[in-house]
Amino acid sequence: MLDWTDRHERYFLRLLSRHARLYTEMVTTGALLHGDIKRHLQFDAAEHPLALQLGGSDPAALAQCAALAEDWGYDEVNLNVGCPSDRVQSGKFGACLMAEPALVADCVRAMQTATSLPVTVKSRIGIDDQDSDAFLQQFVDTVAAAGCRTFIIHARIAVLQGLSPKQNRDIPPLNYPRVLGIKQQHPTLDIIINGGITTLPQARALLDGSSDADGIALDGVMMGREAYHNPYVLAHVDQQLFGDVSGIATRADIMAAYLPYVEAQLAQGTPLQHMTRHILGLFKGQNGGRLFRRHLSENAFRKHAGITVLEDALALAEAGTQLTDDARQHDTEKETV
Repeated sequence: MLDWTDRHERYFLRLLSRHARLYTEMVTTGALLHGDIKRHLQFDAAEHPLALQLGGSDPAALAQCAALAEDWGYDEVNLNVGCPSDRVQSGKFGACLMAEPALVADCVRAMQTATSLPVTVKSRIGIDDQDSDAFLQQFVDTVAAAGCRTFIIHARIAVLQGLSPKQNRDIPPLNYPRVLGIKQQHPTLDIIINGGITTLPQARALLDGSSDADGIALDGVMMGREAYHNPYVLAHVDQQLFGDVSGIATRADIMAAYLPYVEAQLAQGTPLQHMTRHILGLFKGQNGGRLFRRHLSENAFRKHAGITVLEDALALAEAGTQLTDDARQHDTEKETV
């Protein structure tokens, strides 16, 4: 989720779900230790619960960054060992680290020594030709022995030689049984599954064991691209997965809550497009959604774009919805007559 789950996106997503845990985009140890710490680590208190996702392979550097995570008030620090990006391979971190489970274990130990926060690991189910239940089992065994209790596993291998990062998101087939097998072998570990999950019924089946003939229930579900491109799916998460009986916010409610944040950020000099690029999918599948996206895409990048661009886009979306509702009502009246 590099360049996707920045602080503006996370604030927006928190308006849809009060309980879902949010993760930062992956931040490298070098960026934190030699760059602008505030730019990478600042967040709004409303974003809690929030995990900082780190990329790196040097135990000492990761330990320093884990300490920073606690200092800045994060709720979890996550080591990414699953990203197939060319950028991370060249820096010897991300998915290529799965080939070195002992090094990952050393990193986890160092991070745990430096912080009281939970230290979690996000991985793939394998890499390149190391595509077997035994390989993943050994990886989890080694890292769990170092003290890691939570694994977030993307249920695809990463093909580092031959596929682009984009292709790695879709071409390697999903293998949920391999992740379920890890949970079966390690019932005391928290195993969270990622990859290809697009609906809440699908997520619920993975959580209650009904997706598996043996009734294996996983401890969590991570949703990435679907939550970004179709964010309103999260509006039902609190009620359906967390048992929160509070009302479900409408899209208009969410926009009304987001506008004050946008205004405050504009006053601080944040360009409008930095915030609107994350919300293009809010009206996905809705009449008026295309008008909403088009207006933001064509106007938010302009030099002096302000809050009215967002307000006008919302008005277009609502007008499109209303026109459809009126048409349905008209059809109903004709059928009645």
